[in-house]
Amino acid sequence: MKRRSALLAGSIILLATAPLVMAQTQDLKHMFAQTPIRLSNLPHNPSVAVGLLPSQFKAAYGFNRIPNQGQGQTIALVDAYDNPNIESDLAFYANYFHLAPCNFQKVEVGNPQGAPSDWALEMSLDVEQACALAPQAKIILVEATTGSMSDLLTAVQTASSAPNNATAISMSWGFNEFDGENSYANYFCNVMNGNGQPVTFFAASGDEGHGFYNWYPAASPCVISVGGTILVLESVVPPSSPLQVNYGVETAWKHTMAGVSRFETQPSFQNPACATWSTTNRCIPDVSSDAPNIPVYATYGYDGWQTVAGTSVGTPDWASFITLVNSSRANAGKGLISQAVQDLYTIYYSSSYLTDFHDITTGRNGNCGSLCDAGPGYDLVTGIGTYQANNLFSALVADPN
Repeated sequence: MKRRSALLAGSIILLATAPLVMAQTQDLKHMFAQTPIRLSNLPHNPSVAVGLLPSQFKAAYGFNRIPNQGQGQTIALVDAYDNPNIESDLAFYANYFHLAPCNFQKVEVGNPQGAPSDWALEMSLDVEQACALAPQAKIILVEATTGSMSDLLTAVQTASSAPNNATAISMSWGFNEFDGENSYANYFCNVMNGNGQPVTFFAASGDEGHGFYNWYPAASPCVISVGGTILVLESVVPPSSPLQVNYGVETAWKHTMAGVSRFETQPSFQNPACATWSTTNRCIPDVSSDAPNIPVYATYGYDGWQTVAGTSVGTPDWASFITLVNSSRANAGKGLISQAVQDLYTIYYSSSYLTDFHDITTGRNGNCGSLCDAGPGYDLVTGIGTYQANNLFSALVADPN
């Protein structure tokens, strides 16, 4: 049974200074990441944004009730290759949606060349979502030289190292899990940035539905793994008040990758949440957010407005959310969130779960019974669920950790 226990996720060229520790059985330079992004089947008009607009997204999840905008914090979006149009595309996006210009910087690690189309679109999605949800944060796009695991892990280290000092890092990419992956835990576990502040990592769970493999780094117990849902607004008419919530209904997205890791040990905070499926191995994902029908403005390899889908949508969204939390904690003289994934499960086990989260109880990502079905409480499709952002924000800002 899946029920909660009553007890108790300008360019600067830099090179990372910390050395990569290579697993003897893996050649990380020849392991290449996939990025989970796809074009929507909605009608395409390159001159008009189609899909769930930023104001609608914020009103649906309660971001519109969070006064903080991320000031004083740095959010890093780690991707591969170079998107030479990213600054102008982001400026166009912000102007189109009447957002203030975002504090954006591109950080090139090594010598990245022009991005393949999927990576270029992913970069536009990542930085534009961060600009919409955490507009006063410093937003950095860290471009790895290639999509190899070696280069991406170097970029991950660069994101949190001085002078970048990110406190939330979004990774909208992944590799099929592999034996020995847990030897790279030092890239994600108990990481402090160059200012000695804790860093929270987010990774997309992937877009291939239920299968034999899960993705790494989403499988790491030190990373918040983000799955996908389909969000339908209560009303397509703009709310009468800018603070009104317009949520509607939400179901699991059928393409979400999820399941039980073959190689990662289950962290204690996932038991009893995941005990139905495993008491020994890590369960994926931890949380979710809307996946399809997000408008992205992209001109490198594309012709303007695109509508996209993917678990890579929720990854920068959740990183932006934690950035808002950290900003408010810093403003209150508190330390930044140091164990975010554990804190989310602590709330899941508490009496405030259904106040702070939307529990996604319908939808599936395959035909394998309870492994593939969303249901009450934690499930292996949507994890804990999606944020009731204004309530969860208040709970995490008040968290004593």
